[in-house]
Formats: sequence, C-alpha cells, structure tokens
Amino acid sequence: MRVGLVVPHIFMHRDILPKVIFSPGKLALELAEGLQAQGVDVTLFSPGPVDTTVRNITADLRYFEQELAGRDDTYIDLLKKHPFTFITLSRQVQSELIAKAYAMANNDEFDIIHIYTNEEDIALPFASLCIKPVVFTHHDPFNFLVKYKNVFPKYASLNWISMSYAQRATMPAETNWVGNVYHGIPTDQLHPVALPTDDYIAYIGRIIQPKGVHLAIQAVKLYNKKATRPLTLKIAGKHYADHKKDTYWNEVIKPLVDNEEIQYVGFLDRHESKQTFLANATCTIVPSIFAEPFGLAAVESLACGTPVVCLDSGALPEIIKTGKTGHVVEKIIQADGTLDDTATARALATAIAEQTSATREVCRKTFAQQFTTDRMCREHLAIYRRLLTTT
Repeated sequence: MRVGLVVPHIFMHRDILPKVIFSPGKLALELAEGLQAQGVDVTLFSPGPVDTTVRNITADLRYFEQELAGRDDTYIDLLKKHPFTFITLSRQVQSELIAKAYAMANNDEFDIIHIYTNEEDIALPFASLCIKPVVFTHHDPFNFLVKYKNVFPKYASLNWISMSYAQRATMPAETNWVGNVYHGIPTDQLHPVALPTDDYIAYIGRIIQPKGVHLAIQAVKLYNKKATRPLTLKIAGKHYADHKKDTYWNEVIKPLVDNEEIQYVGFLDRHESKQTFLANATCTIVPSIFAEPFGLAAVESLACGTPVVCLDSGALPEIIKTGKTGHVVEKIIQADGTLDDTATARALATAIAEQTSATREVCRKTFAQQFTTDRMCREHLAIYRRLLTTT
C-alpha cells in the first residue's frame, strides 16, 4: 500500500517543530514511522524538512524564506510580530503542498491520501478532483474556530477519522465517519520510575485560558489548606507573554507563581525531562475548560504510571476512569451557563485527595493496552484497507 500522509501545518519544519508545542506534528511523525514499520510505503508531505526515515516531500519555501531574510526574522519572529502575514504566507505554501499530493495521487503514485492536520479546510473543496480515496483527520474541536465550523459541515460526506467520540459532537449527525482512532505514543518513550518522589502535582501543556491552569492553582491551594502533607503544583509548558493579545500568563498565572507552593519549571522539550517530571508526580492535573478533542497529556501521564485528575471536558472521560486511572471531575456550571471557577476548583481539590485509589500499575497497563503508537498505526492501516476495498 502506498500512502501519502499530508501534514501541511507550517510548524512541520525542523527549524520550528522543536520550539513549539505541536502534538499533531509529533503524532504525524510517529504515524509515518509506525506505518512504515508495518510494511506500508509512506510518503510524508510537510512544508519544511523534518527528521524522519520515511520519504519526505517538502514545499517550495524559497519565497517565504526570502521574505524572512528581508525582514531579518526567523519563522517564529514573524509569527510573533506579524501573525497575519505569517498565516498568509503559510497558507500559500500549504495550498501548493496539498495540490502536489493530489496531483501525485492522480498520477498513480499513491493508493490513498490522508490529510492529517488542521489545514484540511484547504484540501476539502479539491478532494473531489483526486481520483484516489482521501481521508481527513482534524485535531481541534470541529467548532473551535469559525473558519472550520463554517465549512466542515459542507463536506460531511467525505471520509473522516475522529480522534475521540466526543470530538464528533459538533459535526452533523450524517457525517461519514470511517473510524475513530485514539492517539498513541511509543511504549518506550515514557515509563514509570522505580521510586517516585510523589511530592508534587504536575501540570503540563500550553499555558492558555482554555487549559484551565488557574483552576489547577486554585485547586492545589484549596487542597493544601486541609492536607496533612501539602503538595506543590509544578507547571511545565509554554506561555505566550510575548504575543500581543495573550495576557493570561502575565495577568492571571505569573502573579500566583511563588516558587514554593506554585512553581513554573519551563518548557520541557525532551522526552527524558518530561518523563522525570510526570513519573515523579503524585498525580497530573488536566483542568481543561474547553471540549478537548483528545488529551495527550493524560496519556503521557498514564505512560509514566501517574494517575490523572481532570475535568469532564470533551474526550478526557474516554481516557481517564475514576477510581482506576485517576478521577474525572464534573464541571460546576452556574445558572447563567458560565463555569463556577471556585466550586469547580473545590471539586478538583477533593478529587486530588481521593485519587490515591488509582494505582501506578493500572495506569501503565491501561496505557499499554489502549494508547500506544503501534495500536494507533494498526487502526489507521485497517481504515485505509477498508477504504480501498469499498471506494
């Protein structure tokens, strides 16, 4: 089988990917490598070169790079200074990449095309021009941005793979779902440690308001008021203080970081540091407010044998089971439909105190059974095969 795996997001570039939090890119690399290991002939399409053993076709970035050189900027510099310009140039590159993939499929160089990241809105209207099967994976809630929710329902009849059943909720009932595939990570990438320090709570991910980091801080402070053994909250991830419109870090989170009860440990960009961070925590807190389409941080925690305390947002209840791998907490909604932060934080604090029923062995076993890269690749391959026999 010959698969064209198209990942047109501009972050798919070895000069950008290590400097950002972009889980879809890392998942795409693991999917490509895993499919190849299972005998699939994989070609990975990405805007820039990436570190992979599979065939890698890239876009023509000469004019983008000329613009950067003229401004004396890097990709990240331009993104921060002039996001609209960055997005405009990126979408030109993405369109060319998708066109190249479709043209090669029509030239019988591929059996199937998989459009894997959030620029598939570019690929949607041209999918009917590709004579080979095309399948789509989207990595946000379908109603997360207006540019997506305005166009995706028009193409509900195309081939869609969801990453959770919760993710499907905002697509039309008649959407043509050809499969549901949970994300996975390699079994040897993260693992438990023999003697965890068990003296802090971990948060890992982007430090933005929809991720609910402020709720984690409130919850730990409430927990510590009653705890015989107080715990530190250690926050790992990227904040966006240097982005003009993002004030969450400077105004909400940073004032509460005292380097004692609440600590910020920075962005962990290596598996080794991530494993040390997660595996030694007493639990990982995932207080997302928005409808998480998946929740990879929860899976990474399970891989380290660390239970998860999370809100019942989106797909998180599909990953975490109360009393087995952690505790799923119901969000408290006020009469006006808004979240009651204090009551929700109090419920999280109670769950932190009760989550000891989850054992590290069960967490790791659950990961190994349900959330590995091998399983993710096998399920994608089964979907490809079904499409090739029914299309």
